[in-house]
Amino acid sequence: MTGVRNGGDLVVETLEALGAKTVFGIPGQHALGLFDAMGRGNLHFVSSRVENNSAFAADGYSRATGEVGVLFLSTGPGALTSLAGLQEAYATGVPMVVVASQIPLDGLGARRKGMLHQLDDQKASAANVTKSQRLIQHASGIPSAIQDAWTEAISSPQGPVWLEIPQNVLLDPIMVPPVEDALAEAADNPPRVELVREAVKWLSTAERPAIIAGGGARRGRAEKSLLSIAEKLRAPVICTPGGNGAFPWKHELSLQSWIEDQHMTEVLQDADVLIVIGSSLGEVTSNYFTFEPRGRIIQIDAEPRVLESNRPGLGIRADAGQALAALDSALDAALTEPYGERADWHGTSPEALVKDTLAKVTARLESQDLGKELKFMADIREAVPAAMQTFWDMTISAYWGWSCWDAREGQFHSAQGAGGLGFGFPAAIGGAVGLETAGTPGSSARVLAVSGDGSAMYSISELATAKQHNVPVTWLIVDDGGYGILREYMVGAFGKATATELARPDFVKLAEAFGVPAVRVAPEDVGDALKAGFAADGPNVVVVETLLKMFGPTHLAT
Repeated sequence: MTGVRNGGDLVVETLEALGAKTVFGIPGQHALGLFDAMGRGNLHFVSSRVENNSAFAADGYSRATGEVGVLFLSTGPGALTSLAGLQEAYATGVPMVVVASQIPLDGLGARRKGMLHQLDDQKASAANVTKSQRLIQHASGIPSAIQDAWTEAISSPQGPVWLEIPQNVLLDPIMVPPVEDALAEAADNPPRVELVREAVKWLSTAERPAIIAGGGARRGRAEKSLLSIAEKLRAPVICTPGGNGAFPWKHELSLQSWIEDQHMTEVLQDADVLIVIGSSLGEVTSNYFTFEPRGRIIQIDAEPRVLESNRPGLGIRADAGQALAALDSALDAALTEPYGERADWHGTSPEALVKDTLAKVTARLESQDLGKELKFMADIREAVPAAMQTFWDMTISAYWGWSCWDAREGQFHSAQGAGGLGFGFPAAIGGAVGLETAGTPGSSARVLAVSGDGSAMYSISELATAKQHNVPVTWLIVDDGGYGILREYMVGAFGKATATELARPDFVKLAEAFGVPAVRVAPEDVGDALKAGFAADGPNVVVVETLLKMFGPTHLAT
């Protein structure tokens, strides 16, 4: 250690001043100045084994804690490998600051000097998966650029922001004094007053109001206002997979998350005013674009490109939390009689409608020979403590979870934003690290990851990360010998499946080779195995070999 401060010190000092505590990533040649500086600072570094998993881990850290995830990347292949993980964060609106190294300044501009890791325009590669991209060319600009990136990341719509710094800017000695303070405050994003006034006008005469709560409702911390508005209007509420947990699961107005069921689609279609919060009414939420609303739509979203992207309506560009708080207050101010007294679904009360619709969904499931699947999901839910956070990969168990998982006091996190494989385990590692960093006691910091055997292989190397950092994560791997959902889709569409069957390792022996305890159990024993894993220290793995089926799709003609 030379004691000479460089550009890397400015990165570390600024991040610490902004409140960062943990960084995820992998060292690289052009980033050595950054990592050297980290040795002089107080940031806790979690080294993943693949950059894509580092991105998922920073994403999971942010989701679990509500703080900004920070990711350090090396140049070229390292930076590019992270992009699929960043797509999930971008699609889901997860605030992250990504610092990537770059080749020296004199190699930039597509000059083809033949430098190691050289790209024509590295930041252009990140343009599809981050809110913005910046190249910092001088050390003096580092603190301000990072402060601006942090501000943009936390401003709704939240998301990852990309910075890159050339090797020589990170390494060269600097004259800039140590960073003592940095300030980043989210930009205000309230709704326009005339739009709120118009929404109140619509709702004040509605007889069948209903609400779809998407992921934006959670990101905007709109739960309290959402509950108040729903009770005021006596409006049934359904949560999308991303919105799961935004509304109490057992509430008498809760349609839970059965968004892919035709019975739910019919209720939403029948609403005379439908409030859509933080959702584009996209593929899953619209029951695969079969949703044909007959009433008017009020759509609230922080991202203006989402408004009316699938259905015309009264678009309100605003942070969901600010918008619902304003709408709730405006409803109170305009109140001349209780709005809920007007609620009437063709002679049925909204509470009775909710109860009847959920019963129809249950009856449909019970008619499909899904006893094993229903019990399997119920056993997992019973074993998981009420406040535990869970992270779900793109696997059949997760697709069930989208619809049936009661998050209770915990949080439900899945990769449904971009839909890429490999999210569950590395995101859970980041989540558990975040909870520990935030001061949650070890046993309460434990999280659950759920993967299939196919998605597990995307992140199997992170067993080394979990072991190295003694992360309190329990990983449930549901092994059905292939890409189960693709197998089911292909058999359904073509009568046979092609290229869906996988050779896979003995997951128990493989985990044990990393020094991670593992057990293989029958499906009926999954609950007890999980409870034992939750009571243990450090990482552990539970493997269940079974073939799960999905419930029958209701968007297809029968």
